[in-house]
Amino acid sequence: MKALKYSDISLVPNYSTCETRAACDPSVNFLGTKFLLPVIPANMKSVINLEIARWMSSHGYFYIMHRFVDDIFENIKKANHESWHTISFSCGVKTEDINLVKKIKETKLKIDFLTIDIAHGHCLQMRKMIEHVKHFLPSTKIIAGNVSTSNAVADLSSWGADAVKVGIGQGSPCTTKDKTGFTMPMFSCVQQCSKVSSSREDGFMVSSASDIEALDIPEKIPVIADGGIKFNGDIAKALVAGATMVMAGNLFAACTDSPAADLAIDNQNHKVYFGSASFENKGVLKNIEGKLTKIPSNDLTYGEKINEITEDLQSSMSYAGGDSLSCFSNVTYHEQI
Repeated sequence: MKALKYSDISLVPNYSTCETRAACDPSVNFLGTKFLLPVIPANMKSVINLEIARWMSSHGYFYIMHRFVDDIFENIKKANHESWHTISFSCGVKTEDINLVKKIKETKLKIDFLTIDIAHGHCLQMRKMIEHVKHFLPSTKIIAGNVSTSNAVADLSSWGADAVKVGIGQGSPCTTKDKTGFTMPMFSCVQQCSKVSSSREDGFMVSSASDIEALDIPEKIPVIADGGIKFNGDIAKALVAGATMVMAGNLFAACTDSPAADLAIDNQNHKVYFGSASFENKGVLKNIEGKLTKIPSNDLTYGEKINEITEDLQSSMSYAGGDSLSCFSNVTYHEQI
């Protein structure tokens, strides 16, 4: 069966009783907390910074602060001292990340969400790091990734992850698919990964759709679709595929107040957008799997872009035939010829 990108499909409208798009509620309950949108700016240096993270927290949106800063601990401490509503940061799996978790525990800082963010998340280092975080920060919700298979989602969940970030090689500044040959088109990736259910309370893990149906285990592992979002409408497609949350990079990097550097090309405003595995982010020419791209500015602030996404998602919901995000579970699609 052909693996599908978002651009390979179109969604089919359903009968709607919605009297106005504004009545549609795009809020989401994610790991026990309600957020106004199921959309997250990518945790990348050219997409989000501490100022934007603070704004997202204070306005009821979910965010994940990236890990490419000089002192993650100091930023977490700052968020605590400023009493942010949601404190959500990223880490890796290196020695400094292991020590970071211990330091957060020792200083009794609050961290609501910790994203263990590495290129290939289905690995031994990830398992060790999840277990480490669970031991030292048992009340912190763990997001782990990235992966692109249902078996990986099942494993990360069984190791203790509360949600899994899926998508390998599909972001526009990512060159993993070209340099390594490994990738999975995002619509099909999210479809497969979002079908995994778990029952950790009983020590049992299910990783195939047939097993899920046979055992009637309802609890799905929340997945964050990360990569391949080019248009606002792709967010609806990711939700139809089964994502709980959708991560977008260039939609936000293109905003006038994003941390991406400004650049004028032929008198047109552009932004400098680069991947996490690029030289521009790493600072060294080693294991480069990302590139710098110059994208046109959308001439919108972050707040204006989020309002636009909200309105477009409400319109998507009206076409889907419902007034809550659950309506997307009943939407069918056609493959583009």
